[in-house]
Amino acid sequence: MAMIYIAEDDKNISEIESYSLKNSGYDVAVYENGTDFERAVKDRIPDIVLLDIMLPDLSGLTLMERLRANPLTKKIPIILVTAKTTELDKVRGFDMGADDYITKPFGVMELISRVKALLRRSGGDRDEKCLSIGGIFLDSERHAVYVNNKPCELTFKEYELLKMLILRAGIVTSREEILNHVWGSMYQGESRTLDMHIKTLRQKLGDCGAMIKTVRNVGYFLDNIIE
Repeated sequence: MAMIYIAEDDKNISEIESYSLKNSGYDVAVYENGTDFERAVKDRIPDIVLLDIMLPDLSGLTLMERLRANPLTKKIPIILVTAKTTELDKVRGFDMGADDYITKPFGVMELISRVKALLRRSGGDRDEKCLSIGGIFLDSERHAVYVNNKPCELTFKEYELLKMLILRAGIVTSREEILNHVWGSMYQGESRTLDMHIKTLRQKLGDCGAMIKTVRNVGYFLDNIIE
């Protein structure tokens, strides 16, 4: 399920946001200032962000500018949450890169609806039964993978690794996050295990293996462009 980061210093509001989104099945993390939020983004890139404009250290607009300027985070869907209500405020927010805008006070159902709609548009909440990118097709119900319409035999870990990369296509996922997701948070083995699985997965995918890109000292991501 999608990971949602909330940057909000008003505990009453952040508790409402967090509670309602968790009850809707999402993973949620709350940060009361911009510094902690940026540190968290470096550790794990979220699927969507809710930014309060008025934070104690860095404004939500400043955080949004930095996210959009970073190639690793520029495509993260962003919803601005603010008490400012003038049309000029909204226009400025959209011009700077916001995907949506919610004005305080807001209803819980409106919040959930906007989050779901934005995730659908960005692909962060897509149906996981059948996934495809480039020449790769993954059928979760049959636990099968096809490359250019031909069956591709993968081990369980290779399959889970590929599925994660497809679901986060275009977004760099850190080595730590991949290990936690595919091997489990209690995994104590060598990180080279991941490198070896990436190597064999690329080989088994043939020409499509070139879609798996390495970001040095960060992690991996899947791109539908084969260089």
